[in-house]
Amino acid sequence: MLPFARVAIIGMGLIGSSLARAIRTAMPTVQIVASDADAAVRARVAELGLADDVADGAGAAVVDADLVILCVPVGAMAAVAAEIAPELSPDTVVSDVGSVKESVARVLGAALPGVHVIPAHPVAGTEKSGPDSGFASLFHGRWCIITPPPRADQMMVERLAEFWRRLGARVEMMDAAHHDRV
Repeated sequence: MLPFARVAIIGMGLIGSSLARAIRTAMPTVQIVASDADAAVRARVAELGLADDVADGAGAAVVDADLVILCVPVGAMAAVAAEIAPELSPDTVVSDVGSVKESVARVLGAALPGVHVIPAHPVAGTEKSGPDSGFASLFHGRWCIITPPPRADQMMVERLAEFWRRLGARVEMMDAAHHDRV
């Protein structure tokens, strides 16, 4: 059984577009909804066929998603969280791909009470950016550090870990503060 059936990816740069490609390859029946703040990027994502649907806004993208991955700059997390909050189901897992975890966990936790916020950091990337730069194997053999908050639902944490494993990542659990020190 797949860990998630409908994944919303917010931000379609290198990491977001690689996620879409990796999901298509590893879990082809998962429905992908994408969004990006830039209309030109959304148009390119549609041209490339990276998602089943490309939404004009983050709020519209997350409707009925069981996993939402924020692939936006850390400084934009609060604004995106505020935009998506009214559209999320209590069963939705919200994660991210940011390189710092304590501040992301704090911002998302405050903005999304009652939602399963489970930050993550796939340690992968290249010097390129944009939706044309992504590739399905970006996460193969790379670490994905998951930093669940202390009272996280362990079943949801395991679903997220399995999602990353299916994309080829090596998953490690870590406290957010320890992650940021490392």
